[in-house]
Amino acid sequence: MLSPEPVLILGFEQGMALVASALRALLEGLSLGTVLLGLLVTPRQGWLAWRRRLRGSPGFPGVRLTFGSWLAMALEFQLGADIVATSTSPTGTHLVQLAAVAVIRTLLNVFLARDLDAEKAHQVPVAERHP
Repeated sequence: MLSPEPVLILGFEQGMALVASALRALLEGLSLGTVLLGLLVTPRQGWLAWRRRLRGSPGFPGVRLTFGSWLAMALEFQLGADIVATSTSPTGTHLVQLAAVAVIRTLLNVFLARDLDAEKAHQVPVAERHP
């Protein structure tokens, strides 16, 4: 017969695995929702930018900034989901996979953020365009 301590530890581990699984699903859902929201917001902004462009005002860099920001947020949620998934099964293979995915996603996010910052720096405030 098992003593109560191993049963409690086993129950705790199963509970933590359940919490981690739910948290991973939540983070992945937030990532998908973030991309979906970006896809819903960006076309409207693109349409407005196109209409402004007809009047001589370039607006598409702002659209690119908006969608890039949504994608950067989605990458953050995906990285969080990967970290949570690895925390429940930290085998050598899973840790190597997490490291590779983390490096790739982090580099994507860094370059995306750098690109967005450069794009923001080139944005001309509306007041300066129309004196």
